[in-house]
Amino acid sequence: MTDIKSKITIPDIYSLLQSALQQMEEGALVFSQDGKILDCNSSAEIITGYSGFELHTVFFSSLLSNREDYLSIRKALEKEVYHINSFDMVRKNGEHYTSKLKISKTEIGQSTQLFLVTFGNSSFQSRAEQELLVARKIYENIEEGVLYTDRKGKILSVNPAFEIVTGYLEEEVLGKNPNILQSGYHQADFYQALWKDVHEKGYWRGEIWNKRKNGEIFPEWLTISSISNEYGRVTNYVAVFSDITDRKQKEKQIQKLSNYDALTGTTNRYILSQELLRLIETANKYNQLLAVLFLDLDRFKVINETLGHSYGDLLLKKVASRIKGMLKNKDLIARFGGDEFVIVLPNIKHAKEAVQVSEDIIQALEQPFFLDNQEVYATTSIGISLYPHDGDGVDLLIKNAEKAMHKAKLNGGSNFELFYKELQPLNESRRIILENGLRKAIENDELMLYYQPQASLKTGQLTGVEALLRWHHSELGYISPGEFIPIAEETGLIIPISEWVINQACEDVKRLHVSGHTNLKIGINISGVHFSQSDFVKKVSGIIQNTNINPYNVDLELTESMIMPNAEDSIEKLVRLKRMGLKLSIDDFGTGYSSLSYLPRFPIDTLKIDQSFVRNLMSVKGDAAIIKAIITMAKTLQLDIIAEGVEDEKQLDFLKQEKCDIIQGFYLSKPIPFPELVQFLEMWNPDMLSGK
Repeated sequence: MTDIKSKITIPDIYSLLQSALQQMEEGALVFSQDGKILDCNSSAEIITGYSGFELHTVFFSSLLSNREDYLSIRKALEKEVYHINSFDMVRKNGEHYTSKLKISKTEIGQSTQLFLVTFGNSSFQSRAEQELLVARKIYENIEEGVLYTDRKGKILSVNPAFEIVTGYLEEEVLGKNPNILQSGYHQADFYQALWKDVHEKGYWRGEIWNKRKNGEIFPEWLTISSISNEYGRVTNYVAVFSDITDRKQKEKQIQKLSNYDALTGTTNRYILSQELLRLIETANKYNQLLAVLFLDLDRFKVINETLGHSYGDLLLKKVASRIKGMLKNKDLIARFGGDEFVIVLPNIKHAKEAVQVSEDIIQALEQPFFLDNQEVYATTSIGISLYPHDGDGVDLLIKNAEKAMHKAKLNGGSNFELFYKELQPLNESRRIILENGLRKAIENDELMLYYQPQASLKTGQLTGVEALLRWHHSELGYISPGEFIPIAEETGLIIPISEWVINQACEDVKRLHVSGHTNLKIGINISGVHFSQSDFVKKVSGIIQNTNINPYNVDLELTESMIMPNAEDSIEKLVRLKRMGLKLSIDDFGTGYSSLSYLPRFPIDTLKIDQSFVRNLMSVKGDAAIIKAIITMAKTLQLDIIAEGVEDEKQLDFLKQEKCDIIQGFYLSKPIPFPELVQFLEMWNPDMLSGK
């Protein structure tokens, strides 16, 4: 047998050792007695960051971060041939790392020593451990739920977020199948498609509805991924999910904002158009009647400017809420813009249904609104158009209902009007003519004052007159105040017109005083728009001074609805007017805007009973009782009482019996121009009223 060992040469052994060194995972290098590196393996290159060539040019000490460590190694090797210790080392890029060095000394001949060093990359291992620790911390602290299963779907692990979202503790689900979370919302084909993607693509991602432990169904965004081993075989599945309930709610809110008015919660104009078109198509198909109601709040601008926009917004919300509570589920309400609303009443049997709804809404809105303990009143004017009589399209029906609404406003507001063909185009052109005419009415000397006398029931003497504005248009003739005053208020022209009225009335009554009627008072109606101006008191004071009239003989008449929306501010203005010596009256008292708690705080002198009560006192039992109550209350508060609209002796006798102070109405005289008033005063005999 051949002796193999005798045939192995030194070069063969060296080659074998070199091969062994290169296959080591540890780094290995040889340095000489002077510390110069003579040889190294590939692992040493990887660990140190130096190439083999570069290592041959450096000293072993340069691989240590502290030169004293090298000296301690040499010192230890003087006493022993093998030394093991951990040292802080440095890579080529300057990165420090800790490694355990195993150093052995070899004697070659009598004078040569070589040193073999083997070392590992302990920092690589610690880094992996650190990364594993970080991954674990992330797993435990992320907001997303994580579910880890074996290849058969048995749950192996869940993180804390899973417990929070689902309500299940980890021990309750370990070993179970994730189908315990199924909500029943999805069909079998949904899950089949899901797992098909996981098997073919390696993952599935999408929205799914699952069920919590308490039975609550919730939406989640889920990613399921498969995990394969080095042979490509699936060993596990991991599911990562997040609860998207909040996101869904936000999406729903966004959807709501795109379809509904953000302030009032009613449908917006876009959805109104879409829904009205659909309802028109249905009405056409089944030959149904449909009504469109166009609502505009009366005096909203005054309330908004007086109390502020926040109160205006709050009022709109409360108005919408009150109206919505009166409508049926099939009806539609939308905020059209500003203080305008549109209501659609589908499938009504007769126009009377639309009329009844309008009347109910008007009556409901006449009741007070409380805005942060502030009592406010807001009435509405409503226009009605009907399909198919007044239009067959969305825009035309809304437009015609709006025209009818403007007609209702011209008639005094707080009422409704049905559209009729005559409203167009005359209504549009007439309004433009009136608005343009009002702008020049003062300079064209077209405005005038008529006066209606007032008399004492106790003495029969004339106590005063009420100034009433009239307009004679150069082309259209006499225009009703009910038609032009709303236009003046909407355009702001009422302010210069009102100042003209106050000035002219003071000049006229001063002429009457000069002619001998020294105690005659002048009653002047004040517009709500004018009263709400910040400089109202200053302007009135200027007119009183310029006309040089005794303010005691000037009686400013304000309505309850004018002073109640901002009672505190109104009281402050009224007190300032009162200090000037002016008389103050509440006009149209008893029409539903009273706040008895505030009445004693208003520095007023007179209550004027609205003519609607006087007109019906002999036919409507309740009106007589209201008049009695108002007179009794006024006497208690030491206020004078004026009854408006007295037209016959029966009304006169009733008011005398109830101790009413003053009357006004056609029984004395209709409103008359100033020249006729002068004649009336000269001819008046107190006995004409006392019955002597």
